[in-house]
Amino acid sequence: MGRAPCCEKEGLKRGRWTSEEDETLIKYIQAHGEGSWRSLPKNAGLLRCGKSCRLRWINYLRGDLKRGNITREEEELIVNLHQCLGNRFAFVPLLCTVKDK
Repeated sequence: MGRAPCCEKEGLKRGRWTSEEDETLIKYIQAHGEGSWRSLPKNAGLLRCGKSCRLRWINYLRGDLKRGNITREEEELIVNLHQCLGNRFAFVPLLCTVKDK
């Protein structure tokens, strides 16, 4: 038994995303929000897998992503959290959100 495949692999594009595909994904998510990633490619007119769309959005296109160098304060926070938690980095986002409130 197992999970059904996320999509039919035939006819889907693979590899690098084009700027047109990025724009299509951004506009669709701005209009409809994040949600059903399995149906998003068909609804948006993309020839990609839903997982590929989700990863592209989360890792590269989201508006709140911070790129570039980290500040001195951010580096100190990371070092302090590592001293407290070790390599259990799953707790870092939780503690950062608590710190921000």
